[in-house]
Amino acid sequence: MKIELLAPTSAALPTLVVAAGERASVRFLEFFASAIRNPHTRRAYARAAGDFLAWCAGAGASSITAVQPLHVASWVELQTQTHSAPTVKQRLAAIRHLFDWLVTGQIVPHNPAASVRGPSHTTNKGKTPVLDATEARQLLDSIDVSTPIGLRDRALIALMVFSFARIGAALAMRGEDVYVQQRRLWVRLREKGGKTHAMPCHHTLEAYLHAYLEGTGIADDPRGPLFRTVARGTGQLSDTPLPQANAYAMVRRRAFVAGIGTKIGNHTFRATGITAYLKNGGTLENAAAMANHASTRTTQLYDRRRDEISLDEVERILV
Repeated sequence: MKIELLAPTSAALPTLVVAAGERASVRFLEFFASAIRNPHTRRAYARAAGDFLAWCAGAGASSITAVQPLHVASWVELQTQTHSAPTVKQRLAAIRHLFDWLVTGQIVPHNPAASVRGPSHTTNKGKTPVLDATEARQLLDSIDVSTPIGLRDRALIALMVFSFARIGAALAMRGEDVYVQQRRLWVRLREKGGKTHAMPCHHTLEAYLHAYLEGTGIADDPRGPLFRTVARGTGQLSDTPLPQANAYAMVRRRAFVAGIGTKIGNHTFRATGITAYLKNGGTLENAAAMANHASTRTTQLYDRRRDEISLDEVERILV
């Protein structure tokens, strides 16, 4: 489904929305333009709404006002056959929020998704692959820092390990977000929901950031992006921010060169840093504050200390 926020047309809208009239069409688009600020959430919700309404049209619904709880329940049941439980719950949440918005806008009389339950799902450990401290050090030491690219890659990976930064927050940083305070280097991260989070640097991260800023000249451009792409054919950094997909490709390439078999991603380093911190006597409450988590329950998903216990116990099976 395509959402045109500046110039909405009937071609950009699901047929069930168009069938409900102009007021419904405007209110539908306003949901994505006004009610959802995060672009990733907006895209995910737009896909879910588009898929659901297309399915409803195929099931015989004539308009968005004709959608009933049975439609939602049937669609959710089909989703469980092809998607994981967390994905289905997210897609159901998108439909609930959309219809809440339509109810308050007096487009539909009730929310057909309000009474529909999603699949049950509980977890006490995340699925993100994690490196142990030795592997993380192996990866950092394997990076050739004789080039601007190497200095950038080492600094970015170290930032995520030692500050627990999300990749999105790391790539949104500008040069001025690395600054001196109380005679220590600090980093400023812009997290989800527009929250700003500042942390002092670990001495290793401090050394890597100094080397990166001074070795590439980025220190002279405080308003420019901190992590940048490479200008084609030059081997030098450009003025363009490094996209998240490029960061992922870099991480995978660096892991391969370092001989690390674990299929890691950008989020690996956040979980790696949190686990290393907790293994060395850190508290869950402080880890949550450093990771800018609203609840320690979220931080616990990144705690992989039990993985080592499990491996040790497995080796006790002597046959």
